Amino acid sequence: MKLISWNVNGIRAVHKKGFLDWFKKESPDILCLQETKAEKDQLDESLLNISGYESFWCSAEKKGYSGVALYSKKKPLSVEYGFGLREFDTEGRIIMADYEDFVLFNIYFPNGSAGNKRVPFKLSFYDAFLKKALKLKKSGRHVIVCGDVNTAHEEIDLARPKENVKNTGFLPEERAWVTQFVNAGFMDTFRHFYKEGGHYSWWDYKTGARARDIGWRIDYFFVDKDFLPHLKKAFILKDVLGSDHCPVGIEIS
Repeated sequence: MKLISWNVNGIRAVHKKGFLDWFKKESPDILCLQETKAEKDQLDESLLNISGYESFWCSAEKKGYSGVALYSKKKPLSVEYGFGLREFDTEGRIIMADYEDFVLFNIYFPNGSAGNKRVPFKLSFYDAFLKKALKLKKSGRHVIVCGDVNTAHEEIDLARPKENVKNTGFLPEERAWVTQFVNAGFMDTFRHFYKEGGHYSWWDYKTGARARDIGWRIDYFFVDKDFLPHLKKAFILKDVLGSDHCPVGIEIS
C-alpha cells in the first residue's frame, strides 16, 4: 500500500494546477490532504467523486480555513472527525479512519501563528492528540499518523535552525513535544530510512525559499514501533508543485 500526505494550501487552488492529473498518475491507495480551505458544497464534482476512491471531508466552521480530506481505494471500517473536544473540532483538523490492520490519523496540526500567540493552543492540541494515540496503542491497535505537524523536530529538519530558535515551528517546547511523542513509542518514518539533513517539505512563499531550497521538514508519517516490520519505504516528493508544501509518503506491506 502507498500512503501519501500533502498540505495543498487550498484544494480549489491546487485543483487548477493539475492536482487531478498528478493524483491519477501517482495512484496512492490512500491520500490525506491538509489545509483544504473549503466545504464540500464549494467543490467541483471531479474532486468529490474520483473513480476508484471513497472520499471523506472535514471542514472548519470558519470559511476558507484549515480543513482535511481523505481519499481511499479501500473503504475504512469507520471514520471519525475530531477528538470529541469542541475547542479543537470546530477547526476541521482531524480525520481518523479505521482500516482494521491500523488506525490512520490525518491531521492538520495548528500553527503557532505570528508572534507565537497560538503556541499554547497548539501544545494543548498536541497533548489531546497524544492522549488519543496512546489510548489506541495501549489497546493493541497499530497507529499511523500523517499530516502537517507544523514543527521541525531536529536541527537537520530545517535549513536555518539557529535563526529560528525563537520562531514557532522550532521552539524548544514544540520540539520537546515531538521528542515526547517519539519516546512514547512512535517512529518518524522518513528519519528511519534517511539520517542526513537537506530534506524538506515546506518552503516559505514570501521569500522565494523553494528556488533556493531553504526549507523545513514539517510534514510527517509516524507509525507505532511495533508496526515497523510492515514499513517498506518513506519518501518526499519534492518536485511536486502547486503548494508551499510538497507531498510526503510511505509504502507498507
